[in-house]
Amino acid sequence: MIDLHPAGVDEIAVIGAHCDDIAIGMGGTLLTMARARPGLRVHAFVASGAGTVREGEERAALTAFTPGADLELTVAAVPDGRAPAHWDTVKEALAGFARSCRPDVVFAPHRRDAHQDHRLLAELVPTEFRDHLILGYEIVKWETDTPQPTMFQPITAPIVAEKVGLLASCYPSQVGHDWFTDETFESLARLRGIQCRATHAEAFILEKARISLRGLL
Repeated sequence: MIDLHPAGVDEIAVIGAHCDDIAIGMGGTLLTMARARPGLRVHAFVASGAGTVREGEERAALTAFTPGADLELTVAAVPDGRAPAHWDTVKEALAGFARSCRPDVVFAPHRRDAHQDHRLLAELVPTEFRDHLILGYEIVKWETDTPQPTMFQPITAPIVAEKVGLLASCYPSQVGHDWFTDETFESLARLRGIQCRATHAEAFILEKARISLRGLL
């Protein structure tokens, strides 16, 4: 496999439909990036959960997942499971978020996610971040929508253990779900590691990118 190394990643945007989406989909990547680049600017947007216990969980979680980073989190109040019915609200909130940051990389759900809230955000993100590298993360869940990823971020076994521990401790409102278990998250990380010749990894789908081979000629 060929490693690609984006240069000068000082600021990222991470976008989720629900509190816990970002941590589930790319918590290990966040931990890896934050530790590798102290002072990394992380702008986070979550479409639902404002004013609920889940907002508090998300603020504590993303702080833990971005140690040493400069974190700014916006949580909106779109009803859970009803995002398509609030298209204008989501679009306006996302547009305002896009104006508030200048990320080098954008992370968001991927277009083929079966959950309607995730899918709507995946469709809207490229309309607001038109000239950005956008990587779509996967969220394991009941629906059989496991994607065929195209990009992989290797993560270490200690990072996997830390991610799993933080998910359990930071989201007590979710641990009752039958799929929200250590084994779920550990097994997906191991599977994605196998697929990129690493021990563990998180996987992404590339929205669109341009490559220059001039330096190789």
